[in-house]
Amino acid sequence: MATSSLRFDMRAPAFGEASRGELYAAALDMCGWADEKGFRSIALSEHHGVEDGFMSSPLTMAGMAVGRTQKATITISALLAPLYDPIRLAEDLATLDIGSGGRVAVTAGLGYRPQEYAACNKEFKRRGKLLDECLEVLLKAWTGEPFEYRGATCVVTPVPITKPHPMLFVGGSTPAAARRAARFGLPFAPPLHAEDLNALYLSECERLAVAQPYIVDPGEPVMTYISTDPDATWQEIGPYLLHDAVTYASWQRSDQRSFQHSTGTTIDAIRQEGKYRVMTPEGALAWADEQGSEAIFHHFPLGGGIPPRLGWASMELYADQVMPHLE
Repeated sequence: MATSSLRFDMRAPAFGEASRGELYAAALDMCGWADEKGFRSIALSEHHGVEDGFMSSPLTMAGMAVGRTQKATITISALLAPLYDPIRLAEDLATLDIGSGGRVAVTAGLGYRPQEYAACNKEFKRRGKLLDECLEVLLKAWTGEPFEYRGATCVVTPVPITKPHPMLFVGGSTPAAARRAARFGLPFAPPLHAEDLNALYLSECERLAVAQPYIVDPGEPVMTYISTDPDATWQEIGPYLLHDAVTYASWQRSDQRSFQHSTGTTIDAIRQEGKYRVMTPEGALAWADEQGSEAIFHHFPLGGGIPPRLGWASMELYADQVMPHLE
């Protein structure tokens, strides 16, 4: 059966129709609605110091989403772990784990914007070592046992309810990321399908005798919208999606592998590129049939600051005319 998910980044560009408050209120309402409809997951992103207000506090947003849902997994993908104090992060994630009944998952990533590290008084050149330190602290802290950290004995409470620890994945699109996931015995969650990285992760897990290697392979994720008139919908949401695509592209290095690395600079170009797709209900069902059990509908209802009225129209059409026919 196809999987249904939501993603939010909470951009609110200056040209947008909706206010920041309206977007946040709509996002939380959408979380509750999607949970009732059977959406499996709700994904949150993180960036800092972005002019359009990209979400900078995903842990807080995750807590609010937990309060609006009962079943869906709340995923932070990716959490820029090196920017956090590891002890406080362990405490916050343990609290979210308890309060959600184990429904909060985190993909720990490095990030790629030096200005974010500067703003948080962290050294960008040491980001790999900082992530290693953070992962080591999290795994020790969640045992509830005393451990040494920077010359002091620490005990982190409360202890999470999820065993052996809350859902934690290692993200990244480099060989170093694949090796890091294997080294810590954690699942690997690359941002796009990459056979070479998957193979490297599995070989490293075999070399290190990792008991249960696991890859969260996203395939080629597509941000989907459902409409009875795709051309008209593109005219309405196109400026917001173009803003999202162009902004992401401005952050990417030329050698970086990321699904968000769009080359489009016009609405027509990003439409042809296929990272964002507006489908009719019939087209969505045909696509799901083609993809089989691997089909994932990633809904991005407020992407780039899309007005809530347009995001709701897409999701409600999906729930009424697509979900009942998915097998």
